[in-house]
Amino acid sequence: MSEGSKGSSLAFGQVVIGPPGSGKTTYCHGMQEFMGRIGRKVTVVNLDPANEAMPYQCAVDIAELITLPDVMENLKLGPNGGLIYCMEYLEANFDWLQEKLAAFRGHYYLFDCPGQVELYTHHDALKNVFAQLAKWNFRLAAVHLVDSHYCTDPGKFISVLCTSLSTMLHVELPHVNVLSKMDLIEQYGKLAFNLDYYTEVLDLSYLVDHLASDPFFRNYRRLNEKLVEVIEDYSLVSFVPLNVQDKESMRQVMQAVDKANGYSFGDQEHRSLEALMSAAVGADFHFASTLAVQERYVQSQDKAVEEEVMDL
Repeated sequence: MSEGSKGSSLAFGQVVIGPPGSGKTTYCHGMQEFMGRIGRKVTVVNLDPANEAMPYQCAVDIAELITLPDVMENLKLGPNGGLIYCMEYLEANFDWLQEKLAAFRGHYYLFDCPGQVELYTHHDALKNVFAQLAKWNFRLAAVHLVDSHYCTDPGKFISVLCTSLSTMLHVELPHVNVLSKMDLIEQYGKLAFNLDYYTEVLDLSYLVDHLASDPFFRNYRRLNEKLVEVIEDYSLVSFVPLNVQDKESMRQVMQAVDKANGYSFGDQEHRSLEALMSAAVGADFHFASTLAVQERYVQSQDKAVEEEVMDL
């Protein structure tokens, strides 16, 4: 994987990014298991120096190079400054990363990245790491995880859209935005619109109108309108719903990422995937999957209303 090995075989993978608590490590664990069942050799690379409890089988761990607690203690930095230092240290030690990755030629890579949002929207260290991987013939796609509970708050959802757009423009990789923890969305509260409104990021003027019904946000209508205009002018952000426990949902995300990074699988993996998904309703189940979640959500809401009526 030297810089001069332009003719060598390509390596494919995902850089898994997103805010803290969005489910990055759980996603890496679930995707490692899912891909392993269809015959894909998967190597998980932990690039989060604060990640101590990893449920997946970790092949390369940044903790062998640097850890966040050590940086905070020795340099008297806080967690955010410490993470930035760790990423700059990784950038300055590309040879360590190259040597570690060289042991897993022919594998598919999952890079579990830190949860500090500024690393993907403002700072250049991780962006430079991804660019260096590209020089080593890695073909990567960014998988940006966002907790689906943000859909229940229109103000937070606009913030998520802005963050996702900023990340897409800064990281400069093929990008798949994912709404994680879809299996829990019924517990988060009532949605103002149908679920596909959020996954497809439909006409956001309705969201601005909904926000304006709140006296607090009414004072910021012009600001929200301008933010929405920026998001719609770029027309880049959409989401794939994900429930890590659902193999159909995992396949949908995997195929979206494979399309983004250019990975094409062989006949053997294709047969394994067909066997694994023998109970699936078909390849194009995105709408059906979203609809199923929406139906469960509506049913739970209807049941709650019925119980309230009975109590009266």
